[in-house]
Amino acid sequence: MMALNALEPILANGEWLAHRYDAEADTYHLRHLTREVQDAATFLTDDYLGAESKPVVVLRHDAMQLVSKNNGLHFIIHSAFCASTLLAKGFNLPGLSMGLKEPVLLNDIVGYRRRGAPSSAVAERLDHALHMLARPIGNDHTVIIKPSNVFNALMPVTLAMRPNSNAVLLHAPLPVFLVSVARKGLWCRLWCRELLEGLLTDGLVDLGFEPADFFRQSDLQIAAVGWLAQQHLFRQLADKYGPTRIATLDSEQLTRDPQSALMAAARHFGIAVTEAEIKGHPAFSTHSKFGGSFTTEDRLAEHAAARAAYGEEIDTILKWAQQVAETSGIDLNLPHPLI
Repeated sequence: MMALNALEPILANGEWLAHRYDAEADTYHLRHLTREVQDAATFLTDDYLGAESKPVVVLRHDAMQLVSKNNGLHFIIHSAFCASTLLAKGFNLPGLSMGLKEPVLLNDIVGYRRRGAPSSAVAERLDHALHMLARPIGNDHTVIIKPSNVFNALMPVTLAMRPNSNAVLLHAPLPVFLVSVARKGLWCRLWCRELLEGLLTDGLVDLGFEPADFFRQSDLQIAAVGWLAQQHLFRQLADKYGPTRIATLDSEQLTRDPQSALMAAARHFGIAVTEAEIKGHPAFSTHSKFGGSFTTEDRLAEHAAARAAYGEEIDTILKWAQQVAETSGIDLNLPHPLI
């Protein structure tokens, strides 16, 4: 392990990303990633960054002696397939903010919780992980974290322990979400089942189904169940924390006018940015996952093609999901709109 005096400059620099948490050793694994590398990576995972064979390993106790506890931190929380990566990339604003896209460190905290760790230990490690991720790059003032949606179950405790942090709750309208799942094919349908498994583990699915019922449901029914469970959580967060801390946005509003959405989100996070500073931001005209030119018209064309191919299936499941929502008291619309 490094001496504390050697660790201090590393922990003061957000380019040293706290990448992983090793619960057994109670250590963080840090890797050096410039702003440009972080921005270019679709997500901050080894799949996009490549493996790091020699991370800097820091004891959690040592890190907490040195890391600042006063950095600005806000959240983009999402229910998948809603252009959340686009919004997070928009916060690459040197001197103001940086958007972290699905840092694995938070997934490690989720895994620690799901393996049965005591609630007090999970809360402590979550608090410390947030301090590690809130370290700014250069003279930035604020970090915006877009966690993976596997983290959503930890948002109630996160908002409780971070009273100065706000969140944008971003979702795709249910019909758009189902089109995305159908369009993305087999891997996405399997992912929706994996998502539901996690939501069940986290105790977020209360829609009147018995466990065996899920074996009888189609892929798009499973996708709709996952969407409804997350929508219910979002409504609970919005109702509890109100418009001062929670703003809601859907993917169609975001992609129709990303500059206005980014400006509104920045205001919600207390970031002083002008229209001139974000006009022509590269996030607005490139594909957030794959790079290259990508416009709102391209996205609409992709969805229209999928709607034509899977429309009958989607319409059937949409009617079913609306009935489930009505029976379960889940509003398909969220309060506190961002724009």
